Amino acid sequence: MILIMSVIQLLMLNQVWAQRFTFEGNRTKQTMSFVLIKNLIIVPLYINGKGPFNFILDTGVNPLIITDASIIDSLNLKSLRTTKLAGLGEGNDIEAYLTNQINVRLASASMNSMPTAILKEDIFNLSSHVGIRIYGLLGYYFFNSFIVKIKYPAKRMTFALPDTQLKKKGERLPLEMISNKPYLQLFISPTDDEKKEVKMILDIGASHAISLEAYQGKPFPLPKKTIEANLGVGFAGLISGHIGRMNRVDIGSFTFKDVLASYPDFKQAGAKTGVSVRNGNVGSNLLKHFDLTIDYTHGEIYLKRNSYTNATFEHDMSGMEVYVQQGHPNIYLVGRIEPNSPAAEAGILTNDQVLSLNFKPATDYDLDEIDQMLKAGDGRRIILQLGREDKMLYKILILKRRI
Repeated sequence: MILIMSVIQLLMLNQVWAQRFTFEGNRTKQTMSFVLIKNLIIVPLYINGKGPFNFILDTGVNPLIITDASIIDSLNLKSLRTTKLAGLGEGNDIEAYLTNQINVRLASASMNSMPTAILKEDIFNLSSHVGIRIYGLLGYYFFNSFIVKIKYPAKRMTFALPDTQLKKKGERLPLEMISNKPYLQLFISPTDDEKKEVKMILDIGASHAISLEAYQGKPFPLPKKTIEANLGVGFAGLISGHIGRMNRVDIGSFTFKDVLASYPDFKQAGAKTGVSVRNGNVGSNLLKHFDLTIDYTHGEIYLKRNSYTNATFEHDMSGMEVYVQQGHPNIYLVGRIEPNSPAAEAGILTNDQVLSLNFKPATDYDLDEIDQMLKAGDGRRIILQLGREDKMLYKILILKRRI
């Protein structure tokens, strides 16, 4: 599971907060397709006339964030200023370049002089975890420029200028903008006997369902049953914590049962995010159940149920992470192995290469398909052919619903 949680507060030189994307000519709206991998929306962005570069749409980030610094030389940038970015995770702050010399275009919409942070080191390693080359994150400036309608099942979105007559379908909920990030009020019920109102960032750049960081200034109470998990990467490194289930989540009049919930380590997350402002965030594993209409200008979001309505919330049942070797998109490697998990019991090791699954070459699958296979059902058997150093091994992996 990828968890992108961004808590940057950047002071950009010559920053113009009123700046927005515009269309060429008389166009007022546009519809385009996107790629959806692990619940993340990926769009082709052109930068300074170069591209396209794959960027993840992320309502949780403020400036444009370029995570792959290899494109710097092609962008003809001058006099880059270095700063340190603070964020979630167990490590130290990271260094990044700040610049306003970035002009971007998405389809027919463009914006000049976009405030941008370029990470000196690709600490997210998104390309390996998504399976295609990812160059960064696009957030506030895009969503602040348009009314954005997202249809997850169709993998299509429409974005229109704020004064465009655009029909908004679904139930309206208010959005509160704080530091250029959108917040929603939700109700969660850890058990049948309790109900808590929580303030959550709307975060389509997070692949989980909900993440609960803090409650009343303290670590969010864990449910009785959890498993330890690596929840992803923040700006300060790996984020550890627990995965559990929320008995019930209410968004407006919509109710979800048995929802997977992430509980990041308080010192790595809640203590760094301003616990007086938010309790956590709601991600795309829950939001994908709706056709979304996001309107920053008028402070509102519309939710309309879609064909994902009956999709259940399932966590990985293997206990291992599979990723793409950097620079080699056809090589799948085993990453983290969780203790006492099916993968550990099967004798699978970190850095094993996955050669085939159920006698079908691994190269016939994309990473998203492998991810879905590893959460496909309690008791399901998967025969893995693995490469380990100079050996070829076969392992029987028996999936287990651990949470």
